[in-house]
Amino acid sequence: MLVKWIRCTVTDRRGFERGQRKWAGLPGEPGFRGQGGGWSRGRQGVAHVFTFWESRSFYDSFMARSYDRLAASQNGTYTDARATLFDHRFDVKTGFEPRFTDADVVRVAHTRVREGRVDHFALMQEKVWNPAMAGSPGMIRGLFGEAPGREFLVLSMWHAAAEHGKYRQERVERLSLRAQIQADVEALTGDVVDLEPSWTV
Repeated sequence: MLVKWIRCTVTDRRGFERGQRKWAGLPGEPGFRGQGGGWSRGRQGVAHVFTFWESRSFYDSFMARSYDRLAASQNGTYTDARATLFDHRFDVKTGFEPRFTDADVVRVAHTRVREGRVDHFALMQEKVWNPAMAGSPGMIRGLFGEAPGREFLVLSMWHAAAEHGKYRQERVERLSLRAQIQADVEALTGDVVDLEPSWTV
């Protein structure tokens, strides 16, 4: 599965949201698996959208045929758009599905890993972070994805921001030490996204 993560700064909120509803036509596209997104809790006006495709070839075909028509309605409503494609490597918890209807927030962690540390980083994700997240009350499902250039995405869905906050407060420092995160990670950014139900496709 291919995951596309888009983030941008919205300058015309009403126009952007109106345009976002135009993506409701996506389910007719071959290989499309789901889409959802919302607003950053910490950064004013920043929107995140996550789109899932069965494979790169289905995604490329969509980009060549239909993307421009659907995207046109949002032209001029945002700046600083960045899009990154990640290959799904494994689930956080089990049975990941690109479904957003049962979650209130998404936590996204974006990491650039040091040269020579990728295998260790992925192993720690599997052996240290995944069990801790999977066992946290309120965590629904998630995935671990990889992009070229030693870039990784951990996307987790939660029932509520408070539950994610509790997990962060109680466990992250201890887990970071255990996973030797300082030795593995060159750069780490993240955000907590309040999902907008009307953006779910």
